[in-house]
Parts: sequence; C-alpha cells; structure tokens
Amino acid sequence: MDELLSLSNLDGWGRISDAGGFITDASAFDPTFYGITQREAVAMDPQQRVAMRVAWKALENTGLNPGAVDGSEAGCFIGISPNEYGPPVGEVNAHSGMRVVGRGQLGAAGRISHGLGLIGPSVCVDSACASSLAALHIAASAVRADECEWAIAGGVCVMGSPGGFYEFSRMHALDPDGHCRSYSDEANGTLWGEAVGMVVLERESRARALGHRVYGRIMAVRTNHNGGGKPILVPRGRAQAKLVAATIAASGVDPADVGMLEGHGTGTRAGDPLEILALQSTYGAGGSNALLGSAKSNAGHAQSAAGMVGLIKLLLSGQYGHIPPSLFADNPTTKIDWSMTGIRLATKLHPWEPKDGIRYGAVSSFGAGGANAHAIIAMPAMDTQGEDGDDF
Repeated sequence: MDELLSLSNLDGWGRISDAGGFITDASAFDPTFYGITQREAVAMDPQQRVAMRVAWKALENTGLNPGAVDGSEAGCFIGISPNEYGPPVGEVNAHSGMRVVGRGQLGAAGRISHGLGLIGPSVCVDSACASSLAALHIAASAVRADECEWAIAGGVCVMGSPGGFYEFSRMHALDPDGHCRSYSDEANGTLWGEAVGMVVLERESRARALGHRVYGRIMAVRTNHNGGGKPILVPRGRAQAKLVAATIAASGVDPADVGMLEGHGTGTRAGDPLEILALQSTYGAGGSNALLGSAKSNAGHAQSAAGMVGLIKLLLSGQYGHIPPSLFADNPTTKIDWSMTGIRLATKLHPWEPKDGIRYGAVSSFGAGGANAHAIIAMPAMDTQGEDGDDF
C-alpha cells in the first residue's frame, strides 16, 4: 500500500487515494460445501469463490433449492475480466496442475455450472465494464430461444493486484480524493470498487407457475460498439444514443413512462456529459422526466460487475417504490444544459409512482474497449406482485 500511495509523488503519475469499494471477505470459502478439494481451492481466483457463493444465494432468493437443480437445463452467463491472482504464470514453480481452472475468467461460469450440476450453456463474458450487462443480454436471448429453461446471469470483480490503480494513475483517471462524483461539476476521475451480483432469468409464466419471486421483467437489452476512428478508450455519445434508441424501440416502452435511469456515471469529466447528452436525445426527447443516478457514487466502479450492481439497484428501487439519491449530485455538471435534457439528477430520496401498476427503469454500462450495453426493465408495484403477467 505504501508503494502504491507513494507513486503520487512521482512525475507522470496521478494522485492515488487509499479509498475504494472493496469486498472484505473475498477469499472466504468453504470448498467442501461445493465438493471442491482443498488443493483445488487454494488455486481458485477469489472471483470464482465469491461468484459461487452469490450464485447459490441468488437461487435461494428466487425460491429455487440450489441442492435440487442438478441436471437442470439451465445456463450460466458471467461477466468477468482478467485479474491477477497468485504467483506469475511464467514461474515454473507456480503451477500445481489446478491453475488452468482456478484462474477467474477461465472457470467462473464453469465452476458455477459444475457445482450446481447445470447442463445448459455456460459462458464467461468479457467486454470490460459492460461485461455483466452483456452477460444479461446473452442470458435473456438464450432463455427466449429455448436454449435453456432458466439461467443465472451476473458479474464479478475482485481486484487481485494493484495493477488497475497503476494503469489508471498513469492516465490520471482516478479521483485524487477517493470519491466517484458521478455527473458532478466536481468530477475528477473514477474510484475503483469490487462487487459480485447475480440474477436468475426465466420466462415469467414459468416463474409465476412455480411460485418464484419476480423482481422485474426484461423489456429489452441490447449491446453495440463504438466502432473505429477515435482512440479505443474514448467514449462515443453517438454510439450510446444509437444503442439507447434501439433498446427503447425493441422494448415497446414509451420513454415518457421511464422513471429511473441508472447510468454508467464513472465520474470522468469527458464521459459523464456525453452520457447525459445521449440520454437527453433519447429519453429526454421522448418526454421522460426520469431521475438519473449512479451506484458508483456510493460504492465505486466495480468494473466487470458494474452493470449488475446498477441493475440490482434498479430492481430494489422498483420493489420499494423509491429512487435513492446519487451522491455528489447537489452540484451537477455545467457542461450540459440541464433545462434542455428533460431528465434530472436524483438529489434526494424520491417516491417512485408506478404507471398502471408498473415501474419502468433503465440501466447503462459502457466498457473501456468500446462495448456499450443498455437494458429497460419493468417492475410490478408491490400490490400487483401476486397477479399473473405476460411472458417478457
């Protein structure tokens, strides 16, 4: 830690704070519970460990018995990016014969499918910060196409080394004070975080028939890419707007009915205004007065898991009928004219009134490699939870 913080004093390095939204028990794991040997567990990337733990909890939360799904035609789609863990792979003595499946990206989805006995598609997805929403897109498509009866979709990020801090400090892209001031005029860089989140997808008719808990309905989820031209790390407002417009069209939802926008909001001076303008040209132009916020202001940027964090925040907001405030929103960026956007920053806890018994919200996630993802979700108000619904 001292070495990391001391880089701030060197030429060419941005200031690094000791703050972040980190998982405190990422290494905690009971291998025997999952039928994994101790030797195997030692070589397992903590990303695999927390992914297995939370996948189990997601099934329980849905109303499924994780111990009784062996042989299910179920898929597993996990957004995950490479993170260092263990000795360098180039060292001959670092290999035990277990690292090939112990490294996070190679085995997270496979570990979950194997541990639960699922026999449907099992895929890890890496599109940087858009990974978990991209995984949601693939999972929803698989369920709709009857490739699997149901699916686990999620994202995980555990930083096994300070490499992400080194790289982004070189780019002066980290906030020097240890905050992520999403959409603020004081935004000065992002803040790293860790997270894991999982949801269970199935046809709504099946969920209702089996008595499973229904948090929301995927109206549409889409992905695209920025294309060429500018440097790969530069966000493209035009590509984002095109994606959002396509998702709205596919969803059949009136933009004016969308009440909450969970944005990407990494707290960068260039990226946040571009994102707001893309939302202005789509939701704002369609008559929406949605409240905009970002969970990154609360817990940092969870990278490959960021989209899933945003989705879960959206689902819980719909469940409880309130939109939480986005931190640092009391001084909105002056790089855009808010009076022209239609949308507003969520500066306090707002009640969220449903439209004909449904709350509509959307979530965005944009990857450093140019991938973009956007989803529109419908959430039944609490008093309609017991009613039958149409398939999504």
